[in-house]
Amino acid sequence: MECCNHNHSGEHELVVKNLSVSYSAQVKAISNLNFSITCGHRLALLGANGAGKSSLIKALVGLIPVNKGLNQGEVLWRGEPLTKSTQEIAYLPQLDKHQTAVPFSVREVVAMGRYPYVGNTRNYSQHDKDEIDQALELMNLQNLAKRQIDELSGGQVQRAFIARAIAQKAHVLILDEPLNGLDVESRRQLIELMHTLSYRGHLVISSHHDLRTVHETFDKALVLNKEQVAFGDVAEVMKQEEVKQCLGIID
Repeated sequence: MECCNHNHSGEHELVVKNLSVSYSAQVKAISNLNFSITCGHRLALLGANGAGKSSLIKALVGLIPVNKGLNQGEVLWRGEPLTKSTQEIAYLPQLDKHQTAVPFSVREVVAMGRYPYVGNTRNYSQHDKDEIDQALELMNLQNLAKRQIDELSGGQVQRAFIARAIAQKAHVLILDEPLNGLDVESRRQLIELMHTLSYRGHLVISSHHDLRTVHETFDKALVLNKEQVAFGDVAEVMKQEEVKQCLGIID
């Protein structure tokens, strides 16, 4: 159930061109971002609070319309505006109690990933059921499938929401501070999982604030300070003096 063939990852490319997001004429969230990245990578979005990470995520997942009003630029997926491929993008916001305070089992949460395909009938074909089973297996959730989502640990909940994205057949997974609030073992498992997802051909994009775990978690980094400070391989980006100043890294 590979996402994108590694040999054709160029066809699965996310391109951000001249992207600027403004909330008013006075308040510009991000200015003139330009970068591109293909499937098979794990991209860290780094920057202080207010640097524009959340605004970029909202633009990537379509919560902020690009090239409309005060916003300018393009977000392209496989050469087309991202809005044409919403099924291929999955957004996992920061976990809060409202997401788990619902009377759903783990399997029912994962099954939501098939909603774009089954419509309002919720009439799951054998293919849909197979996709749900595969997603549960990949996230090692088979034994928890009948448990209520509010009975799970934070790490297990994250895995359930990622399984939902897998069932959706999303190529791009956009995560908002997914390691926040997890215990050490859950963090280790989630980092391992992000590696597995990229190896299987997914593009994982995640806002991140723990600079100690950047190198082990990601292979690419985008550093923001309301504009693009640096983009590229993690090892190269994190060595730059401008990046160290921006992120408050003291050698």
